[in-house]
Amino acid sequence: MAEEAGATDNAALRRKAYVDAGREAFLDAGFGATTMSSIAARVGGSKTTLWSYFPSKEELLAAVVDDIVDVHAIALSTPLPIDQPIAEVLERFAISLLASILSPKVIGLHRFVAGEAQRFPHVAKLFYERGPAKGRARSAAYLGEKMAQGELRNGDPQVAAMQLFGLCQAGSFHGVFFGMQDNPDSGQMARDAAQAVDAFLRAWRPES
Repeated sequence: MAEEAGATDNAALRRKAYVDAGREAFLDAGFGATTMSSIAARVGGSKTTLWSYFPSKEELLAAVVDDIVDVHAIALSTPLPIDQPIAEVLERFAISLLASILSPKVIGLHRFVAGEAQRFPHVAKLFYERGPAKGRARSAAYLGEKMAQGELRNGDPQVAAMQLFGLCQAGSFHGVFFGMQDNPDSGQMARDAAQAVDAFLRAWRPES
């Protein structure tokens, strides 16, 4: 049993080493210029071993995206309690979303996807489905419940979620993405979140 556990641990460590090397290679050189041989060389070992973990470059990229999203996507696990004031819930969600998307690794991933999307549309699709789509689905479900309760006007929850995310990105995100400003501190993120939620609720509150 101890030998089996040790083998499992070693396999997990080896897999993580390939994912880390893949992330560095993709972000440094891009998807098209990165080869499985170059990733294997970064870790040390054969392509055959790498292929036993990831049969294709696309599958390795998927693991890289999942790893970054799992570590940094706080918004995917932020509670959205239906019985608490909507403004408070959305502000907490917006702050966690900003903390996620403004993290250096996620910013790097966004830049990588933006640079590769035209030549490799499937890269953008993979990123969207494994990251932003999950967060929007969670928030859309919550917003749909709030519409049903009458706290928001009736509409398409998916559209509402898309607009909420867009408002959250309207503050510091683009400045950081384009390298025009440093990452905001927690106070600035809180102000960006409050402004985004205020604008969102002004648009979606029921008419009195």
